[in-house]
Amino acid sequence: MARPNPTASGETAVRARPVGLQFGATVRRVAGRLPLHLSVIGLAALWSIPTIALLVSSFRDPGLVVTSGWWNAIKDPFSFTLDNYETVLDQNGMARSFLNSLIITIPSTLLTILVAAFAAYAFAWMKFPLRNFLFLVMVGLLVVPLQMTLIPVLKLYVSLNEWFGFLGHDVPLLGGRWFGTNSYAGIWVAHTAYGLPFAVYLLRNFFGGLPRDLFESAYLDGASDFKVFRRIVLPLSMPAIAALAIFQFLWVWNDLLVALIFLGDPDRAPMTLTITNLVSSFGTSYQLLTAAAFISMALPLVVFFALQRYFVQGILAGSVKG
Repeated sequence: MARPNPTASGETAVRARPVGLQFGATVRRVAGRLPLHLSVIGLAALWSIPTIALLVSSFRDPGLVVTSGWWNAIKDPFSFTLDNYETVLDQNGMARSFLNSLIITIPSTLLTILVAAFAAYAFAWMKFPLRNFLFLVMVGLLVVPLQMTLIPVLKLYVSLNEWFGFLGHDVPLLGGRWFGTNSYAGIWVAHTAYGLPFAVYLLRNFFGGLPRDLFESAYLDGASDFKVFRRIVLPLSMPAIAALAIFQFLWVWNDLLVALIFLGDPDRAPMTLTITNLVSSFGTSYQLLTAAAFISMALPLVVFFALQRYFVQGILAGSVKG
């Protein structure tokens, strides 16, 4: 005599459940989550209003910007113009500033990720004297205000230019000095140094949470530390690295203070400095300021949305105890 199959009987009971009960359960589940969904949608809509206003105003005629609010563009949706963007890009050096921001931001982000990844791997998996103490010092640097270091670093850069005259020569193609003040290399080093404490802290916690068995198996197979780092650690740590890339890119792209201190040459100025000059020169030309501001925020938005699927995982990586 065959025994009854409990799994089959359970599936039969589920299939035999009235459709009305399933529909009622679905409705109750949706109704229970509806307030949360409406709250999130409402907050997202409110948060998006300034961005939408900025975008609409950047395409409006100067006369309309002064005489009416941005929401009036809905009444006459075809009265938009590209003249504001043409003026900002052609006459006010925004195109060159956009290129300068790229030249400053991309190397600064890559250098920070590269150095922080090597240091985080060493703190997480390599044994050397004073490892925990050095990591504690690195984390302690997070509380040091950036403003305290600007003058000493600036004096160091000026002294380097005085001691080594060749550092003051112009760099082919890029322009600016080889190092020190008014140089791309100098501001790359500054941004990398300022971003390293947080970057090492974030990546070290993520690396420390990786399974130890992977490393032991790789070491038994004769893999070196660099091979383990390249073949195991980096592929498994892409969420944390992507989150760090977003943070560092946004910090450097939106930086004004460091660029203002170390880049005195207007030809090397990033977009933040150029927009600051536009505010002082065109304080009443709101349409030009909105166009410049939207140009400045467009690329960070693209970077964030391109890497957003890694963002939450990378943020949670910093809370994992290694």
